[in-house]
Amino acid sequence: MSLRSLIRFTSCSILALALLQPAHAAPQKSFKVCWSIYAGWMLWGQMAEQGIIDKWAKKYGIQIQVEQVPDYVASIEQYTAGDYAACSMTNMDALTIPAAAGVDSTALIVGDFSAGADGILVRGGNRDIKDLRGKTILLVENSVSHYLLSRALEWAHLSESDVKVENVSDKDLAAVWRSGKGDAVVTWNPILSDLRQDGDTTLVFSSHHIPGEILDLLVINSATLAANPELGKALTGAWFEGMRLMGMPTDEGRAARTQMAVAAGTDLADFENQLKTIRSFYAPRSAYAFASSEKMPALMQRVANFADAHKLLGADGKGLEHLGISFSGARVLGNPAQVKLRFDPAYMEMAANKNL
Repeated sequence: MSLRSLIRFTSCSILALALLQPAHAAPQKSFKVCWSIYAGWMLWGQMAEQGIIDKWAKKYGIQIQVEQVPDYVASIEQYTAGDYAACSMTNMDALTIPAAAGVDSTALIVGDFSAGADGILVRGGNRDIKDLRGKTILLVENSVSHYLLSRALEWAHLSESDVKVENVSDKDLAAVWRSGKGDAVVTWNPILSDLRQDGDTTLVFSSHHIPGEILDLLVINSATLAANPELGKALTGAWFEGMRLMGMPTDEGRAARTQMAVAAGTDLADFENQLKTIRSFYAPRSAYAFASSEKMPALMQRVANFADAHKLLGADGKGLEHLGISFSGARVLGNPAQVKLRFDPAYMEMAANKNL
């Protein structure tokens, strides 16, 4: 089954189950959060291992279990199915998987945006984007990699009909590429960084060309957050404590980054290079400013246009007639009566104002 078909099947099943659930989640004391390997999300595993998560959970009288899920798309599907209260994911995937399935979700934390962490590699040297015409391109279909390809093709005045897209799971992508299949591959770090070390490839396009369009988030079930605000406070407080540690040019900071590098299957030098390809919001005030900025609706409109072009928000290609995306200042994109994705910077603002 293709990823598109799987997402549609999963979304329909989850939506049916969601309709049977109460509109508001009941208060609870124990929560599960999931993440997958990516430079911008390694901090979740580090904080769990070093006790930062437990420290903040204890402050608010709750328990938080942080788990790594090896397959990125599977982690989002498990969140959407209700197995996790929160999950790390991109803005596009938050829209096209849980929101599209009818699961009301909130972008609790905007951790960074990709500024080179996602890219397109072609075999051989001296290539450019126009060389993609007629090529077979390996990627995780309908993911941010697919979105990046779409944006690259726009730059080259090409369309998706000019290339052949082959869907490959992120956990299998490196092996399939190294087997000799495909003329180009679209992926994210650490896979991208690893494949570039093989040599005989050219990076023809990256998220550096579209800064701010691929956001790395912690997304939380909106009903769970409303019923359990202490969970939002604990996760946000822990995150920015961890970010401060990760960004420190001290032995303590280097030790934390080294541990994250090992967990990501690389060394400190490579991991720090990966961090340079994302624009991280180390301070909560900068995260809050970005999340509440005027450009957020326009950014998500572009993402929604891609999703509609691929029928990810409904077969009629008119997804924002059926669901809405809300932003700070009571701004809504799409259907205001069916908001399913919320960019609410309230908890980042609390962190910025030292109210956690």
